[in-house]
Amino acid sequence: MKERLQKVMSNCGVASRRASEQLILAGKVRVNGVVVRELGTKVDLDKDMILVDGKRLEAEKKRYFLFNKPKGVITTASDDQGRETVMDYFKKVPERIYPVGRLDQNTEGLLLMTNDGELANILMHPSKLVDKTYEVKIKSRIADTVLQQLADGVELEDGMTAPAIVCYNGYDVHTGITNVEITIHEGRNRQVRRMFEHFGLQVYNLRRVQYAFLTLSGVKRGAYRRLTPEEIAELYKYK
Repeated sequence: MKERLQKVMSNCGVASRRASEQLILAGKVRVNGVVVRELGTKVDLDKDMILVDGKRLEAEKKRYFLFNKPKGVITTASDDQGRETVMDYFKKVPERIYPVGRLDQNTEGLLLMTNDGELANILMHPSKLVDKTYEVKIKSRIADTVLQQLADGVELEDGMTAPAIVCYNGYDVHTGITNVEITIHEGRNRQVRRMFEHFGLQVYNLRRVQYAFLTLSGVKRGAYRRLTPEEIAELYKYK
C-alpha cells in the first residue's frame, strides 16, 4: 500500500515526520535510485527500495507498551536541561518508540508508548473521544456546585471544555485532602489542572489511572508492560 514517504520513514523509526521531511528536503532520501525532494511522494515499502543516507529502509517491528510514569519525569525523547525523560526507562528497547500524547512533568500515571504511528494518530485525534481518567487530590474541600460545573464544562482561555464524568471520592479530615476522579476525552495541555485552578483549587497530586479500557493494574510506578494482541486490536477499533 502506498503512503507518504515521510510517514513511511517515521513508521520505520527513522525520525519524526517533521524530521523526516527535513531529510527529504535535504536530498538524503532515494527511492529506487532517484533522489526525492518532494514532500508527500507516495511509496510502497514492500515494492520500492528506499535509502536514507545510503541505508535501506526496512519495516520496524511494532512495539506497544503501557508505562506507569513517575512524577517529575519529562514526556519527551530528550531534554536539553538533562532532566529525566520517559525514554530513560526504555533503554533496552531497540526500536525508536515515543509517547502517545503527553503527561506534564508533575503528573504521573498511565502513558502509552509505541512506534506505531498510525495507532498513535488514531488515539490522539480529537474526533475519536478516547476517555482518560485521572485521580485528583485537592488540599481543600470542594463544593458540590463546583463538582457539577467541572462535569458540565469549564470556560478556559482556549474555550469551553467538553462535559466530563466527575466522581467525588471523599474528604480526609486528617490530611485535609479531597479525592476526586475525573474522566475527560480531550487532550488539551494541562487541562485537568487548569479546570480545577479555574475555581482557585490547587491540585496536590494528579495521576492518570485509565486510558480507554486500559488501567495501571499490576504495573508499578516506573515500570511498564507490553500490550497484548487483543488490547492492540481493541485500541484499533477507535479508527
